[in-house]
Amino acid sequence: MKRYDKLLLVDKEDTAMAPMAEAIMQHRMLLEDILIESRGLVVLFEEPVNPRAWQVLDLKGLTTEGEQHTSRQLEEADFDERTLVLTMQEAQKEKILSEYHSPVNVFTLREYVGADEDPADPYGGSLEEYETCFEQLWFMTNRLADIIKQEG
Repeated sequence: MKRYDKLLLVDKEDTAMAPMAEAIMQHRMLLEDILIESRGLVVLFEEPVNPRAWQVLDLKGLTTEGEQHTSRQLEEADFDERTLVLTMQEAQKEKILSEYHSPVNVFTLREYVGADEDPADPYGGSLEEYETCFEQLWFMTNRLADIIKQEG
């Protein structure tokens, strides 16, 4: 029996890193039976994917996965035993653990896949910084896909 039915990728606003990771994972896990979505910790109103993140996804041929994406707030109802919640950075994990009542299965992407460091947040940066972040996410999410397949 598979361990998780749902994967939530979480960043601050759900407009850049988490949607990029979501698009990569959806591409990588296309034929797998797991729901993959992203969420934000501070979503005041729905927003589309950041234009630079969108441009990188488009350059990599992954825009179809994110075309309908709008940012969504992480909520208490998102936590359960069958949902894996992975944050893009350590501070986001700490925020979840301190501000939500019943968080379970919450890790950073880095720690879950055994990477050396969190992906660099490209917020406000150049297209090259978004590309660097994408490459880091590509590496980590491919390891994540392998781990999820092994656990299932």
